[in-house]
Amino acid sequence: MLNTQVYHYDAFTKTPNMGNPAGVVINADHLDNENMLEIAKKVGFNETVFVLGSDKADLKLKFFTPGHEINLCGHATMASLYCLKSRGLIKSDFITIETNIGLLPIEFLHNNGITMKMKQGNPQFVSFEGDTEKLLHSIGLASYEYDANYPIVYGSTGTWTLLIPIKDLNSFSKMKPINSLFPDILIENPKASLHPFCLQTYDKDAFMHARHFSSPYSGTIEDSITGTASGVMGAYYLTYMKPELQSISFTVEQGQEMNRDGRVNVEVNKINDSIMDVYISGTAVYVGEL
Repeated sequence: MLNTQVYHYDAFTKTPNMGNPAGVVINADHLDNENMLEIAKKVGFNETVFVLGSDKADLKLKFFTPGHEINLCGHATMASLYCLKSRGLIKSDFITIETNIGLLPIEFLHNNGITMKMKQGNPQFVSFEGDTEKLLHSIGLASYEYDANYPIVYGSTGTWTLLIPIKDLNSFSKMKPINSLFPDILIENPKASLHPFCLQTYDKDAFMHARHFSSPYSGTIEDSITGTASGVMGAYYLTYMKPELQSISFTVEQGQEMNRDGRVNVEVNKINDSIMDVYISGTAVYVGEL
C-alpha cells in the first residue's frame, strides 16, 4: 500500500469492531491526493484520514472515501486524534486542526479514557424540492413513514447530507438503500448522502436514532455512525423542531442495524439567527494494522 502504514481505529465506541471504522495514516506529508485516494480505495472503509503538517494549525487532516475526497469527516477525525493522543504524539489538551472547511478547535477530555470534543462548521440548510415518494422508495420505505410535521432538507456542518425525519423506529430495520437512485432524486445536490432519523431510540439514554446512506459516488453503501451528520441533526432540531430553544445537548445512537452500535454526543448553541456553534464528542479504540 505505497509502503505506507495504515492503522485501523473504530470511532464512537470503546469496543473493537463496533462504531465506525476508519483508516488512519499519521505521517502523510509525502503523499499526494492521487496516492491518498489509492490508499482509501484499498482500505475500503467509508473514510480514511491522512495526518499532515500545517503552517496554520497544529496539524492538517485530509479525508478520502474510496471514491473521492470529502471536506470533513467526524468519525475519521475522532479516530485520528485518538490515535495521535493515545500514542503520545499530541501533548496539549487543546489543539487546532486544519481542514478543507477551515480551522477547527479540538479539546481532549479525560473522563474514563480519552474523549475528543470537536467543533464543526456553521450549519447550512437547503430545501429539498424533489419527489418525496421516490426518495423514500430509494431507501425501501413508503411515503407514510416520513414525518411530515418537519421538512426534508439538505444540511451541512462541513459535509452535505439530506436529513429525512421518520415517524417510527421500526421503519429503520426495513430500510434497504438503492444508492444508484440517489443522484437523480437529489436534484439540488446529487452528490449528497441520505440521513433518515427519528426521535425514538433503542437506548433510553439516547435522544435520536439514525442511519446514513452514502452517495454512490463515494464507493460505499452505508456509514455505521456519523459525526458530521449527527452534529447537523442538532442544528436541525433547533431550527425546525424546537426553534424556541437556545441550546441542546443529547446523544445520538446509530449502527444497530449494521451490528456496529455507536454513540455520538452532540451540543449546539445558538449565537444569533444565522450562526450556531456545533460540537460533537466521542471516543475511539485501536483495532490493528492494515
